[in-house]
Parts: sequence; C-alpha cells; structure tokens
Amino acid sequence: MKFLKYAHSFEVVSELPEALQPLRKLAMNFRWTWHHETQQLFSEVDPQLWTAVEHNPLELINRLSAERKEKLAQDEVFLVKLQLCERDLDEYLTGENWFDETYKGEREKTKIAYFCAEFGVSESLPIYSGGLGVLAGDHLKAASDLGLPLVGVGLLYSRGYFRQRLSPEGWQQEYYPDYDFYRMPLELLRGDNHQPLRVTVEFPDRTVTCQIWRADIGRIKLYLLDSNVLENAPDDQTITDTLYGGDEQMRIRQEMILGIGGMKALKTLGIKPTVCHMNEGHAAFLTIERLQQIMEEHSCDNRLARQIVVAGNVFTTHTPVPAGFDIFHRDVLEKFMRKEVEQSGWKFDEFVRLGKFNGDDASEGFNMAILAMANANYVNGVSLLHAEVSRGMFSARWPDYPVDEVPVEGITNGIHTPTWISWRMTSLMDQYVGGNWRRNPSDPDVWAAAAESIPDHDLWELRENQRGDFIRFCRRRLVNTLMKRNASRQEISNASSMLDPRALTIGFARRFATYKRATLMFTDKERLKSILFNAERPVQIVLAGKSHPRDDGGKNLIQEIHNFINHEGGSARMLFLEDYDMEVARWLVQGVDVWLNNPRRPMEASGTSGMKVVPNGGLNCSVLDGWWAEGYAPGRGWAIGDESDETDQGHRDWLDSRSLYQLLEQEIAPTFYARGENGLPNGWLEMMRKSMKELAPYFSTSRMVEDYATKFYMPSSTCFNKLQENSLAAGREAFEWRRRVLEAWKTVSIAKVSDDSSRSNALGGKFEVSIDVALGALKPDDVRVQLLVGTVGTSRELHNLQHLDAVHDSEQGTGVHRFKVAVKLDRPGHLGYIARVMPKHANVRVETELALVSWQKA
Repeated sequence: MKFLKYAHSFEVVSELPEALQPLRKLAMNFRWTWHHETQQLFSEVDPQLWTAVEHNPLELINRLSAERKEKLAQDEVFLVKLQLCERDLDEYLTGENWFDETYKGEREKTKIAYFCAEFGVSESLPIYSGGLGVLAGDHLKAASDLGLPLVGVGLLYSRGYFRQRLSPEGWQQEYYPDYDFYRMPLELLRGDNHQPLRVTVEFPDRTVTCQIWRADIGRIKLYLLDSNVLENAPDDQTITDTLYGGDEQMRIRQEMILGIGGMKALKTLGIKPTVCHMNEGHAAFLTIERLQQIMEEHSCDNRLARQIVVAGNVFTTHTPVPAGFDIFHRDVLEKFMRKEVEQSGWKFDEFVRLGKFNGDDASEGFNMAILAMANANYVNGVSLLHAEVSRGMFSARWPDYPVDEVPVEGITNGIHTPTWISWRMTSLMDQYVGGNWRRNPSDPDVWAAAAESIPDHDLWELRENQRGDFIRFCRRRLVNTLMKRNASRQEISNASSMLDPRALTIGFARRFATYKRATLMFTDKERLKSILFNAERPVQIVLAGKSHPRDDGGKNLIQEIHNFINHEGGSARMLFLEDYDMEVARWLVQGVDVWLNNPRRPMEASGTSGMKVVPNGGLNCSVLDGWWAEGYAPGRGWAIGDESDETDQGHRDWLDSRSLYQLLEQEIAPTFYARGENGLPNGWLEMMRKSMKELAPYFSTSRMVEDYATKFYMPSSTCFNKLQENSLAAGREAFEWRRRVLEAWKTVSIAKVSDDSSRSNALGGKFEVSIDVALGALKPDDVRVQLLVGTVGTSRELHNLQHLDAVHDSEQGTGVHRFKVAVKLDRPGHLGYIARVMPKHANVRVETELALVSWQKA
C-alpha cells in the first residue's frame, strides 16, 4: 500500500482575534489583487511569510503564529489600516457602477456566463498557463469594476499548469505541485444539507461527478468544477488534474466537464444565463447542454431550441492559424459525445458537420472553434488584424460573401490596468490626477491629465525607482534559484550584484512557441554583444517564459538563451528568469524600460504583455502584429520591420533581426541615454507621455468589456429573452421564417438593375437606381436589398465600399418587386456599383445564421 486514504475528513481553520476578523473577509475576495493598499496590509502582517506563501492571503492567515496575531490585534495603526481596507471593499461592492448607469432596469433580465479553460486571477490561484488565462482573469476584474451581471465558469486544476526549472544544461524540466484548495481563497459550495453540491456528466460507460468551488473576484463569482471526488473512479478523479495535460481523450473529457458540466453547475445554482460567452473553443460543448435545458424547459424540439440558443451565444477566437485550433478525431468524439449529442435531438452525423469547414470531408477533424462559431450569433477576433486574418480563415463558411464581410468582428484585447500598474505609479496618479481615476482607467482625460501634469523629474524618478525595484527582484530570485541548486558562494555572490539598475533594461517574456521567435535577437550574436556591452550606452535584457511540455522546439529556444548567457559571454547583460508566472510578469512590466515582442506577422492574435508596460511608463518595440498593428505610431514606441507579409520565413527573420539591431543602436539606446541641460532624457520622457496618453485609455479591459457589453452581450441577451416570451412565440415565428427563407431562396434573384446616370456625372449630384428583385414566395419585408458603391480597381474590383439600403417601391407582377435607392456623388473618380439581396428579420442575425445572398450578375 503506497498511501492511506481517509475514512472521514474535516476542515481546520485558523482562528483570528475579533479585531482581525476583517482580514479573512479581505482574503476571501480577490479584489485585493488590484487594490495596492490591501496588498500592503497583507505584507505588513508578515513580510517574509507573505512572500513565502506566494501571496496567498488565506495561507498567510493559516500560518500566522498566535504571538503575531496577538501583537497585530494590539497594533492601533495596523487596525486603522485594516478598517480602511474593509470599508473600501464594502464601498466597492455596493457602489454605483457603469452597467446600472448605462442599462437602467436591465440587471434582472441579464445574466452573462463567461466560460474559459483557464483563469489568471493571481499567482495564488495557479489555474492558468499564460495569455488566454490572464486575459480571462482581467475580463472578470473589469466586469466587476463595471458592475456587469456576469459569472465565470472554469475548471479547478488540482496540480495546475507545470512549474518550470532548468537543468544545468538549460533544458526545461516540468514539475507539478499538489494544491490544497482548502488553503486557498475558495469556497466549496454546499446545499441545504451542508453536503457539497454535485453535478454529473455522462461519459460512455459511466457517470462522472464534479463538485463546485467559488472564487469571489470583486463583484463577480467564478465557479470552478473539480472532479477529484470519491464518487469517481481514480482515472476520472484526475480529469481536472492538470491544465493542457494528457492525451486527446483527456482533453475531450476536460472539455465535456467545462461545457456540459459548467452549464449544469449554473442550473444547480439557480443561474439561467441569457448570454454564454465561449472564450476560445474549449467550452463549445456547452451548446449541447444549453440546448437540452431549453428543450426541457419549453417542451420544444431541437431545431426550435437551437434557434433560441444561438441567439444567446458569443464566441471569441484567439487563434490566428488553422493549426492552432482544438481538434478531435471522429472516433474519439463519437466515443465520448454520441450519447449526449443524440439526447439533444441531433443525429450524430449532423452534429459532426457543425464542427467542420467542409462537412463532406471525412478526413477533416472535428474543430471546436467551428462548433462554437456555428452556434453563436456573435463572433470576434481579439484585434483588428486578427479579425481580418480570421475572416480569411473562415471565409469558406460564407462562400458568397466578400471576405471583409465574413461576420467575425474585431474587439481588441486590453489589460486590467489596476492589476498591472505599480504602486509607485498608482501613488503618482493619485497625487497629480486624483484617486477617482481608478474608477475609470479607460477615460482618455485621465491619461491626458497624467501626461500633462506629472513633472519630468517625478516621472523619471518613477522610472528609475521601478527599474531599481525590478533589478533587486531579479537578484533575489536568481539567488534563490542558485541556492536550490547548491551553487557555490561565488556564484551566489555574483548573482547578488548582477545587472545594472541604471542601464537601459529590455524585457521579453512569452510562451516559447517557435513563431514568437524568442531567439531572433541572436541572429548575429557578435552584433548583439556589441549592443549589450557598449561602454557608453549599455543594454541589458531580461527574459522569461515556458515552453509547452511536448514542444521540444520551444525548449530548444530556451536552451539557446541559456547557452548564450552561461557559455557565450552574455551573463553580465542578460538573465533568464525561471518559472514565469503572474508575479514575475508584474515585476517585468513595471520595471523594464522597453518591452520587446517579435513574432512572425500575422501569427500574434493580440498579445497583451506589451500593453501592461504602458501605464507603468514603459515603451514598446514590436513587430506590427496583434495589438501593436493598431497601437503603433511614431513617438509612441518602435516598429520592427514593416507590414509586409514575407512568405520566405528565413528571409523575414533576417530582415527583422537587422531592423531590431538598427533600432537598438540608432534610436532606442541613444534616446534613452541622451540628457538635456536639466539632466533628464527629455526625448525619452516625451515618448513615455505620448505612449501613456494615447495607448493606456484604449488598451484596457474596461474599454474592452464595455465593447463586449454594448456590441455583443446586450443585443444577444435582448434577443434571447425576446425569443422566449409568450411560450416561445417570437422564437417559433423566427424559426418558421428561417425555414421558409431557406426553402424559397433558390427562387430569389436580381432580375434587372437600371439607373438614370450619365457616362460622366457632376460631383455633388445624384442619380437613382432601380433594382427589380424576383422574390418568389417571399415578401419584400423578408429581404434587404442593397447597392454597394465603390471605386473601381484595375481588375474591375470595388474598393472603399458604401452600403446603401434600397426601399421597396412597387410590385412589378409575377413575384417581382422594384426597390429604389439614390446615389449621392460625393467623391470623384471612377466609381461603380453592384446590387445584392439578403434575408432580413428583426430577431434573426442573418449574417451568422444564414449565409444567403443573391448578387446582381456582373
């Protein structure tokens, strides 16, 4: 017997004196992760212990000695700070918010459920791997700040994502700690009988049971499912063991629990979402359970239920290349999902078609992103460039639409500014802008005021101090790493003084996927060393990041960096920080002067790390990809290369490496070290101000979540509710209309187009276009007739399109109707037009549900 299993279990908690009771209240709400005063309070409880418990406030309380508790309970200054933090939390939770001010009376009718496979809320809740999870955590925090009626749904991984350490040869090694959820700021949800709440998910030959935990993220509840319960077989207890671990069968089991189990958990908790937001395709199976819940609630069939469900689903894709999608083989899908699919009223083959670009291609795998897209009325990419790339990838699903009209919108990512901004910068903002800026960090006036009012001396002192803080952190972390390796005293002594707190410091931290080109800077190592060791303008670079455990290509990149540092003369000016997590990320983005990002364009969907340096006074040097394709302008930072999409990757790498070296040698370092008569780098300070003023307001999750609410959540929720009113009356009517249009569309065509224009027309004039449309069995109200007017290109293609809606004029007989539209001639040049007709219905989002359009013959 390897170990004993318990026969009875119970929980033990550390008691606090009455005066310290608010500490537990503060610890149990992750709002402290974006409230510096509460973080400082926890640190004052016991600074060394706060670091040792990796910023887990509940573990801080659990491990606090009785003597320390008693001393704190008698410390009047500490108690005043404790009361102020408690009052601030109470006022935050109950105060006015954007949602209620903007959508008065809508709270009771709206409930958004945000599903994601990972959430990066804090390093003390290690259920994230990188950018997707951190974005999801920032989304919840911004939703809390804005007061959205939103809940999060995810999985609680008992071993999280791997922790990283490097071998003496620089090879990444992974290890997985076992986490104790009872020692985290989580609550296991229980029913009236005080037993844990359970939900079940049907697998092929068994039922898997999960319990539900809750994390409070400000005003937002995050519900996390955990399969590690005694009712399950040992193999099923490990389903929620590790994030992105295991084989294809483990992935599909995790995604069934996330999607199907997540929807069941919400039902168990009495939560009926009007909108389900699938953040990436991992949660797409939720559509099946949501379908079944609608069928059960309204006693309707699969087709009508789907009409309603699709109206209330939102899907965000984060993947810029087809190879990045989550795909299952048919045999695995059938083994695990056939029963659920057939219970929801689908034939299995019909369901499989929903997850393919080409439903008739038997060799194509089942794509979770396509499934999500097929069952969501609102779809978006995470930057404008990524949306453009996604429209190209998914255009085969809309064969008769121009690529730029494929219904994938762009909602550019942002960051939760209060989480990532340093306490030093927060204090400076409070001093010169006023504390109310924290309520609306996406307000352009806030950052304009900061850029204009903070004196040069104070702004540069901030930058110097934050860099110094970061260098000291790097030294401490490296010393700790060396001590764990039993390094020599000399090595530890050298680590204690490495890096220069006054030197230009560049940060690079990413997931080590090959397309992110972490070693682009090593293309010419001698030239790189000449930059790093320049006597007058030294440069130092701090790197961090993990490679997926099965990605040896990424591990090779880390090893190449390790070898350059340790064996090729880079150690004095370069450092790799092991075990990249949210704590390391905060120190990096707050401390570096420049954030470096050099992926292969256009493979970076968005990227948010570079956004995080902006409110901290850092500048960006990046390829024009993802968010930087929107954010870059001269004076805000630097662009590596250009916007061309070079197909020869080797040549592109060579060009971009030369661009990077040139920027470092001729622009970045000279600007940083140039001093004016006042002793300050005035050119650098001017760029800092421009970057903060113009980038910080827009690239925030406050703006991002407002965009989701305005463009997606509220229209989706309104339609979802409307379709269910009066025993699904509007839903039945919409479904019947959809069926009628699909049957009749083959008879719809544009019969004739005429106008009263001349060969040459005067600017400022206008002419009228008549469009005769054969509608067959349809009515004029069933369609939208449009005229697309644009400039004519060299191959007769139209550019700079203007969409003009035509109005019904008269019936011409035999099912032909005339529509008319006036064209104003407000631009000179060679213009042209083409007419089209599409379905139209108030309660059907035609562009996502019906890829139907009939064009005028060119």
